[in-house]
Amino acid sequence: MLSSQASTIALLVVALAFGYLNGFQNSANIVATMISSRAMSPRRAIMLSAIAHFCAPFIFGVAVATTIGKDVVDPQIITVDVVMAAVLTAIGWNMITWFFGLPSSSTHALVAGLVGAATVSAGVGVVQRDGLLKIVVALAVSPLLGLTFGYVGMKLILFLARGFSPRISTFFKRAQVLTGTGLALSQGTNDGQKIVGIVTMGLVAGGYLSDFTVPWWVIGISALAVSLGIASGGWRIIKTLGTRLYRLRPVDGFVSQGSSATVILGAALLGGPVSTTQVVSSSIVGTGSARRVSMVRWGVAGEILTAWLLTIPVTALGAALLYYPINHLMGGA
Repeated sequence: MLSSQASTIALLVVALAFGYLNGFQNSANIVATMISSRAMSPRRAIMLSAIAHFCAPFIFGVAVATTIGKDVVDPQIITVDVVMAAVLTAIGWNMITWFFGLPSSSTHALVAGLVGAATVSAGVGVVQRDGLLKIVVALAVSPLLGLTFGYVGMKLILFLARGFSPRISTFFKRAQVLTGTGLALSQGTNDGQKIVGIVTMGLVAGGYLSDFTVPWWVIGISALAVSLGIASGGWRIIKTLGTRLYRLRPVDGFVSQGSSATVILGAALLGGPVSTTQVVSSSIVGTGSARRVSMVRWGVAGEILTAWLLTIPVTALGAALLYYPINHLMGGA
């Protein structure tokens, strides 16, 4: 059995590994549109995204980390083994969906895993229903907003750009430096903060923090882990979002990035964790549908939707089952 200190260190290592893998998988959310529309080379797009992700939590704060760490389950009751079970389950699900090239929601996976493991550990009462409801609403509404913003944004751009020469594509290529940076910052402000919340939760559970207050060094190491993952690039999912779902042009990348960034950053500033994968994917579908519904490869969209629907029950059950062997290994840490 592991000591309390060893259990906390193990959790920190696993949480940072989750951050790396989360960045690796979610790199596609930002760079796929820039690469597919040939607005930027793969190397430049990925490095831009990695740098923006690292800077984001220092610029926009840690409201989402607080939601993850305090509003899903009671941080004063939660234990290290509960958090470990949730994180390991989320890692496993991310790897499975990555193998099949499907963008899935690590936010869904983590939240469902926390609920599943906490329920078998301390009962349903440990789950904070108001906070969970806030997260569920954010996760449910954000893809619809991404779809709507992408559709309306593309219709507006097509109307404003009518009569321009084809050389306007050059403008949209260059403009993606701004929209791509905005999307990366918004995702770092929202999605990357899950790791900040997990690490801080582990420190509270291990007795190293008296309450849920995020230290600056936790923000730094969490942001670094995600940035390193992004720098590695998840090419399978980049291909799915950038080519299989809908063949993107420069204007499509510009609109989908701007739409996604608006929704994600707005949710982050309100402390609502959303699935950036869902928002980006739905905004791409909305953008493509605005041109012509038949241009979207709906079979691929259906595969992505199936992965989303499976995420919550699979990860909740997986974390609940994984809790027992982890609890035994850690000696009830």
